[in-house]
Amino acid sequence: MIKRPHIAFSGWSRLSGKIRVVDRGRERQLMVHGEILSIYPLDGNWTKVRREYWWKALAFVELPRRPSALLVGLGGGTQIHLLHRLTSPRQITAIERDPVIVRVANEWFGLDRIGKLEIVCAEAETAITGLARAGRQFDYVMEDVTYADEPEVALPKLLQMVPLVTPRGSLVINRHRHGDPKPMARTLRLYFGAVKIRRVRRTGENTLICCSRPLVSRAADA
Repeated sequence: MIKRPHIAFSGWSRLSGKIRVVDRGRERQLMVHGEILSIYPLDGNWTKVRREYWWKALAFVELPRRPSALLVGLGGGTQIHLLHRLTSPRQITAIERDPVIVRVANEWFGLDRIGKLEIVCAEAETAITGLARAGRQFDYVMEDVTYADEPEVALPKLLQMVPLVTPRGSLVINRHRHGDPKPMARTLRLYFGAVKIRRVRRTGENTLICCSRPLVSRAADA
């Protein structure tokens, strides 16, 4: 007998709208506006997540053993848990504009138990500007907030992140499959030595643009 989904938490945020934490069997989901933003296996088995973009984004690029990571968009922090399973991160920084999402991630998705985690609660553009001014750089940058934005809206925000990537680091961008990633990838090739487009699953909605080895001279221009 299949158990009915259990709503563990339901709330509302001025910034995000309706937020729910839903337990479906052994999987916990963070849902905002009916969309799944994060998943968390309650039994500790992350095998199913290997098919999803959170895992693929890490598998498609080369990570050092102890990376520093910047996640632009927190959700429930699925990729934070994966980083700790695949590497030994020396520091993870996450940008999330909604304090309600931060609280839900801590209370329901186990982020309160993660060490070496810095959460910047601010608009992405503001936080990125502050990190750049402070000279911060990261081996892995995951961009997950311009997912459905038009390319002309998303691209200036993405270029703002180029100086944050270490010389051997990577920027991975999550895009909706209905948006053509090729024009965006062409522009990003002016700033990175390697840019590849990766479809997560044939039936999935996620396409990843994986950018590695930023060009130092171009990074300054960005």
